Amino acid sequence: MPLRERILALDLGEVRTGVAISDPGGVIARPHGIVTRDELVPRLRELVRRERIREIVVGVPRNLRGEAGFQARRTMEVLSELRGALPGVRFVEWDERFTTRLAAGSRKRGPVDDVAAAHMLQEYLTLRRGSVGSPR
Repeated sequence: MPLRERILALDLGEVRTGVAISDPGGVIARPHGIVTRDELVPRLRELVRRERIREIVVGVPRNLRGEAGFQARRTMEVLSELRGALPGVRFVEWDERFTTRLAAGSRKRGPVDDVAAAHMLQEYLTLRRGSVGSPR
């Protein structure tokens, strides 16, 4: 059975970014690590090539009313840079209002950025499967 493309998710932050990746079937998300802002583009290029990533879900932090605030605008700036650096990759903007809070309950210590990215990616994968039918 040939390897299918995976989906990546990013929880972008000022200093570090959480990365999560799906299984080849696009069913299960798992944390993949944390990268600094300086290493983000090179690491993503490597992952896109090695893991055959064609889609990246990016968390856009909105306020409780669903509006884009300062942090969402900063995220969109980075997203614009990533789109230019990774042509051919589809980017999906995802509302990530509560993922960091959910992730904080998953780990006792340390950064939770990659866990937050995995929560976000799992939501996306579940919704995606529901909208296109059940996986075989």
